[in-house]
Amino acid sequence: MPTYLDFEKPIAELEGRIEDLRQVDSEGGVSVDDEIDRLQAKADALLADAYSKLTRWQKTQVARHGSRPHLSDYVAHLFDDFTPLAGDRAFGEDHAIIGGPARFRGRSVVLIGHEKGSDTASRVKHNFGMARPEGYRKAIRLMDLAERFALPVVTLVDTPGAYPGRGAEERGQAEAIAACTDKCLSLGAPLISAIVGEGGSGGAVALATANKTLMLEHSVYSVISPEGCASILWKDAAGAGETKAPEAAEAMRISAQDLLEFGVIDAIIDEPVGGAHRDRALAMERLGDAVERAVQEFEGMTPDALRKQRREKFLAIGRTGLA
Repeated sequence: MPTYLDFEKPIAELEGRIEDLRQVDSEGGVSVDDEIDRLQAKADALLADAYSKLTRWQKTQVARHGSRPHLSDYVAHLFDDFTPLAGDRAFGEDHAIIGGPARFRGRSVVLIGHEKGSDTASRVKHNFGMARPEGYRKAIRLMDLAERFALPVVTLVDTPGAYPGRGAEERGQAEAIAACTDKCLSLGAPLISAIVGEGGSGGAVALATANKTLMLEHSVYSVISPEGCASILWKDAAGAGETKAPEAAEAMRISAQDLLEFGVIDAIIDEPVGGAHRDRALAMERLGDAVERAVQEFEGMTPDALRKQRREKFLAIGRTGLA
């Protein structure tokens, strides 16, 4: 059964009735096809209407939906011959960031991305996509590899943020994130990044400082989670009654549409009606098409030209409309 979000309750009720009617229809007797078609049309209209006017908090909920495609799904659908490489050659392996060489639509690339996991066991293994310092140092190692062989780098970002635990801090979490961000800026190979779910804080920036940054339509990208912002500004404690997180999400302007307007990202990838979790194959195909166009755009550019384009792009953020 699909998992419905709070704002999808009317749709859930209709689709539940449709499923009940299909069960009746399968048992024989009176045909209910006309009623099913009528209810399905109504459910489709409700779904389209709901997703055409999502608030920023609702977009956050969609971005976190457990059935959205994760890195492992994109690997299976879009990439061939993916060979994950492990370890940062300094401390150990981090399963929150996975990466290695792969084939993408006939091209050799280096793929790097966050993996959240899809069930309890895999989420624990991948630490819910929250990387430790060794994950970012592994990403640097993979970018060095890509630069050595002049391979485009594709990063898929989906993380609540870097892991804030004591061990991560002791091993230099802030330095690792800064070094990974610096590597993105200085990379002499094309770097294409796509935010496919949550783009949380420096944990996302460390992989998204790219020549071209794409976002799925209902993904979010922010310096802190709405809950974290609410806890700082309003001393809002999770589970302590009405939360200020929706208000924080609105104030922070974290949607793809906001960030395109600000120049923080370069393009939005349309999701299927109802979000990427409703039609995973179509969502992944659309992302693949957008990444392919971006890779083609930077083919043949020299390392110096790639660095210059990236530098000028980020220096221009926030200057729109200034004299």
